[in-house]
Amino acid sequence: MATSTIKAQSAMLSDLDWEPPTVKSIEDTGLTHGFLEDLALKIMYFRGQLTGHDIAELMHVPFATVVSPLMDYLKREQMCEVKGSGGLGAATYNYSITTKGANRAREQLERTTYIGPAPVPWDNYIASVKAQSGKRLKVNPSIMRKALAHLTLEEDVFQKIGPAANSGKSIFLYGPPGNGKTTIAEAIGRMILTSDIYIPYAIEVDGQIINMYDQINHEAVPEDRGVTGALGGSRKTDARWLRIRRPVIMVGGELTLEGLDLIYDPINKFYEAPFQMKANGGMFLIDDFGRQQVRPRDLLNRWIVPMEKQIDYLALHTGRKLEVPFEVLIVFSTNLPPRDLVDEAFLRRIRHKIEVRPPTFEGFRAIFMAACERRGIPYDEQAVRYLLQEYYIKRNQKLRANHPRDLLDQIFDIAHYQEIKPQLTKELIDRAADSYFVEL
Repeated sequence: MATSTIKAQSAMLSDLDWEPPTVKSIEDTGLTHGFLEDLALKIMYFRGQLTGHDIAELMHVPFATVVSPLMDYLKREQMCEVKGSGGLGAATYNYSITTKGANRAREQLERTTYIGPAPVPWDNYIASVKAQSGKRLKVNPSIMRKALAHLTLEEDVFQKIGPAANSGKSIFLYGPPGNGKTTIAEAIGRMILTSDIYIPYAIEVDGQIINMYDQINHEAVPEDRGVTGALGGSRKTDARWLRIRRPVIMVGGELTLEGLDLIYDPINKFYEAPFQMKANGGMFLIDDFGRQQVRPRDLLNRWIVPMEKQIDYLALHTGRKLEVPFEVLIVFSTNLPPRDLVDEAFLRRIRHKIEVRPPTFEGFRAIFMAACERRGIPYDEQAVRYLLQEYYIKRNQKLRANHPRDLLDQIFDIAHYQEIKPQLTKELIDRAADSYFVEL
């Protein structure tokens, strides 16, 4: 969503965003000397001969103040050796793991095979979530009109979306399929989550690793990394953190209760963060709610404490319970009647309930007109009246907001096949409708 108002407010927000501090020593990483040694050894074990600069880049820590003293120690302990140099300075030395170092690396691989960027301590992650919460863009009617201009909504629905978006808490979207619930939720996400946040690539807690960064669900913001510099320089912020757009994570029927807890990989021996943890600072959309493999009531019960207390609880396989801030705008979207899914007690806990109804005949025409304009097809009122009379009124077909788009796509496909210009003719409407609607 590219409007000057939102861009200006977003710029102001970004000035207030928390940034990870610079790492100037091993102590600044919050990790032990031994942990970092083991990570460097595992990297050399798998990657072979590397320069000091390469090791620093892979660990996402500075060479001069972190990797250099690590490599000096590993050399003294005869766990690595220098095999020459590619230039000036210790950062260009070619390091190779020794037999002794390989033995220790294999021992550590029994604990975890993780060899990515050095993780950040759990307490640092918790502090970052708290520091970066509450900086979402607050909307007003003017911003809303611009952000939702591509949608044709009933006025009462429109007036409910703004306060719900500003609340940053929970939203329940319900109504028949095909009327824009998912589109509305995505628009809310794009509208209010305009600033960036930092997340760690990985987190360390009690010697366990939790992988946080998800290339599918997290959109990285390009930065001038400059992690180490060839001669050991450093960057302004800790490179173990990645700057991303505030996340908008959507899940559907594939969601299970297990997917909402830390996911332990018994082969690689580290964890994957659950969806809601990856969505911290952003929005978590549970689409098609009620179609999951797990019972809706069980899934809803999972959210009672996080929604009320803004705290979630996760468990390591060691038995330790972790308390995690729940700074997430959670959105439920369902085609099913709320009474079939939830009880009154749960609905009370959801701040905003918005029914997304089918369009009226007037609204349907407005949606059809906008869809024609986007596709470059001249709008024909008589043709739309014919469509409504023959395929909706006579057949008692319910109006859906997605029908204009889908029918125009059908017309495009037919016209392209016949090598004719797509337009709203009776013949093309009949053919499109006959191949689109199915009697149930």
